[in-house]
Amino acid sequence: MYIADQTAQPGSRLMNEIADLNKRFAVPDHLCFEPAPDGRALARIDNRHASAAVALQGSQLLAWQPNNADPVIWLSKAALFAPGKAIRGGAPVCWPWFGAHAEHNDWPAHGFARTAVWQVQECLGLDDGSTRLSLALPAAQIPSRLWPHPTSLQCRITVGDTLEMELVTQHQGQQPVTLSEALHTYFNVSDVRQISVTGLDGCDYLDKVDDFRRKRQAGAVTFAGEVDRIYLDSRADCLILDPGLARQIRISKQGSDSTVVWNPWTEKAARMGDLGEDGYLTMVCVESANAAENAVTLAPGDEHRLQLRYAVEPLGT
Repeated sequence: MYIADQTAQPGSRLMNEIADLNKRFAVPDHLCFEPAPDGRALARIDNRHASAAVALQGSQLLAWQPNNADPVIWLSKAALFAPGKAIRGGAPVCWPWFGAHAEHNDWPAHGFARTAVWQVQECLGLDDGSTRLSLALPAAQIPSRLWPHPTSLQCRITVGDTLEMELVTQHQGQQPVTLSEALHTYFNVSDVRQISVTGLDGCDYLDKVDDFRRKRQAGAVTFAGEVDRIYLDSRADCLILDPGLARQIRISKQGSDSTVVWNPWTEKAARMGDLGEDGYLTMVCVESANAAENAVTLAPGDEHRLQLRYAVEPLGT
């Protein structure tokens, strides 16, 4: 499992916080807490099925690797670990808006949940040998200037020979509220030029590379340049077919009506600075989302669950 090679200089306060987390939540043979490169806490999971890592900043899955398999989740070798800064790779939580805010271009892209520090609620070793980590976004980490709505957010991650994630939004306000969201997962691939993504044939999509023009997908998605698309009303399983690794990654979901497919390609990757040299060649984002016209409106007292499951399968099954 790769975590960017940076020198952590954790202060005593952060080390005490990690020690307290281990005292309260560590699960023998399943989960412990340790410093990330910036000294902040991450959960390290090792069970009989797989290994994984989750940063408490952003409730961000950084790694998942089933035993005797190649890594499934991609993390940039140039990823920066710093308070309040997004980590390049893994599975960032985009909430309560996806992409740029519709009215305020100076507000953070993809919302504030991915850079906030989440609280651990529960850590469990399950009977089947998998491990569950439950985190909550504290109310104090929801800036009222940006989001003046009484909503709560939880994230549950279950690590086994499959990977399950659940994003749960609860609305306690007196008026309806509309939000968009995504689990912005970066997948590790052998060579993005040789892979394809199926499950989106016939779906309309908004092409962000072509001024958000609406188009329709024909066949599998392949990559020979920058791709940045929001597929609308897409609820079927997607498969990342990877001949180079002789595998396919199945993405199953519920409570998600959009799928975002993204690879920045050469020029944009170079401008980003934290993707690593030629990093774009070994990653693809296939994101389970509710974005654009698939945004979610919650009535007072409503709850919404975005649920997904990743499974590694032999190619062609």
